[in-house]
Amino acid sequence: MPDGKRLSLVAGLIVVAAAGAWGGQAAPQGDEVSALKAEVARLKGVVPDQAHAMSDVGQHFTNLWFSGEGGNWPLAQFCLDETKSHLRWAVRIIPKRKDAEGREIDLGGILGGLETSTFKDLDQAVKAKDKEKFASGYKAQLEGCMACHKASNKPFIRLRIPERADSNILDFKPEGDLPK
Repeated sequence: MPDGKRLSLVAGLIVVAAAGAWGGQAAPQGDEVSALKAEVARLKGVVPDQAHAMSDVGQHFTNLWFSGEGGNWPLAQFCLDETKSHLRWAVRIIPKRKDAEGREIDLGGILGGLETSTFKDLDQAVKAKDKEKFASGYKAQLEGCMACHKASNKPFIRLRIPERADSNILDFKPEGDLPK
C-alpha cells in the first residue's frame, strides 16, 4: 500500500478509535474531527522517515565492527541489539517496497529471515567472544543487508567493512584496557 494511502488509513482509524472512545456519547463532530485530522497531519510531519532509521542502523552496525574487533563484547552486544532494533523501526516505517519489476517486497519477512540466520550467527559470535566467528558473521550479515537492498530496488546502497568508526567519542577497547 503506498505511503499516502497507508497514512490516510491510519488517520481514519485514529478518528474511528477516538469516536469509539467517547463511551456512549456522541462521536466528535465538525470542529473536533477537523482538530483530530489536523493533529494526525501534524504527527505525520514529525515522524522520521526510513532513511533516518537506516542512518542509525549504519552507525550502530559500524560501531559493532569496531567493538568486536576491539574485543569490547558488551559494547558489541549493545551495538548489535541497537542495529536490530533500528532495523525493526525502519520496517515499521515502510514495511513494503517495490522491486525493479514493481512487485511488493515484504521487508519484515526479509528482516525476519535475517534475524533467524545471519543476525543469530553474529549474536552467537558476540556472546562467545569469538573474533574469528565475529568477523565472518559480520561479513555474512553485510551480504544479507545487500540482498535486501537489491530485492527492494536499492542496489546502489552498497556496503563494506568500515574503515573508521562512526563515533569519535566511543572507546572500543575492553573495560580492563581503559586508561585510569
